Amino acid sequence: MLIVLTGIDGSGKSTAARALVSAVRAEGGSALLLSNHAGRRSMSVLGQRLGIRWPGRLADAVETTLRTVNVLLSHARASRFDGLVMMDRHLYCQLALRTAKGLPRGRFVPMLLSALPAPDAVVHLDADPAVAHGRIVARGTDNETLAELVSFRDGYRSLPEYAQFTVIDAGVPAAELLARLRSITDGETLTSI
Repeated sequence: MLIVLTGIDGSGKSTAARALVSAVRAEGGSALLLSNHAGRRSMSVLGQRLGIRWPGRLADAVETTLRTVNVLLSHARASRFDGLVMMDRHLYCQLALRTAKGLPRGRFVPMLLSALPAPDAVVHLDADPAVAHGRIVARGTDNETLAELVSFRDGYRSLPEYAQFTVIDAGVPAAELLARLRSITDGETLTSI
């Protein structure tokens, strides 16, 4: 089973993904966590140190390249794994970022999405941008603004694929979020929980 997890920065994607994989393993199941980062945090930190803001198209080109490579490697690993595969981020994230930055959707990423094996579910953690921003500030490793997070959230919601996502409120307690993720891996058909 392949589950893709999406959401704005600070929504708790990585924490939720790790919790689900740990829970499945604790029950004797096989689970694999694969992360499809795009280098945004590293670019953000480097830009801050250098006192520059990366041009939008340059940042998108680097992020798209890194994310695409990671997604392709993750799908290759997933194809050889028998059990639950949890992908933290995917190409959907890049499409949402492009929308948030006012860049065109392009042809390559959507074409690649349609060519890759479809996930059994794309789970979107819907976070309040203000809460997500607070988490980002607290961890101190990147510097997304509240306005950027609002645009990113809106970018996700405007994706044509978003209608097929299973949307979970990221603000629920951790135990409830895990239970909702488990209901998906247990085969329940859900579109919004």
